Amino acid sequence: MPTTPATATHSSSNGTAEAIMLELVDENGTTIGTAEKLAAHQAPGQLHRAFSVFLFDEQGRLLLQRRALGKYHSPGVWSNTCCGHPYPGEAPFAAAARRTYEELGIAPSLLAEAGTVRYNHPDPASGLVEQEFNHLFVGMAQEELKPDPEEVGGTAFVTATELAERHAQAPFSAWFMTVLDAARPAIRELTGPSAGW
Repeated sequence: MPTTPATATHSSSNGTAEAIMLELVDENGTTIGTAEKLAAHQAPGQLHRAFSVFLFDEQGRLLLQRRALGKYHSPGVWSNTCCGHPYPGEAPFAAAARRTYEELGIAPSLLAEAGTVRYNHPDPASGLVEQEFNHLFVGMAQEELKPDPEEVGGTAFVTATELAERHAQAPFSAWFMTVLDAARPAIRELTGPSAGW
């Protein structure tokens, strides 16, 4: 779940660009080192820390994001509201809030932890591999969206029924159903039983 060229590097104190580093973890989520982002995603993949955000409106509809076509990994496919990687030493909660603002121009309200999930999802199109220890978050989207077109190719609020229909017809990220299913208990607690999640 990469970033775009605009956020793929950040400047050091001497003005040169630095590679984005990810936090490598063991099977328990304990930090064991760092790796450059692209290297961590090359087969067979290195287990690293990630996060996934699921935001809902007041009607209990999930905010989906279609990934921008310029992304080097899974471009143009639908996925959860926001996902990415904390910088080494950055708390997953802080990273989730930061990237939601950077990608969608909103600060999520009522953002809450929703557990973790570990998965290994190869992407046949790119040959990249998502070996991730993913921190899940659920919350509310109560502001007007201001998506960054470098990051986001489209957005949609969907009910559980509409999601099932869309998922059957449109391409979604390889990790989407894994993270959604892992977050469902927290989603149900947030949206209530009538929302159907």
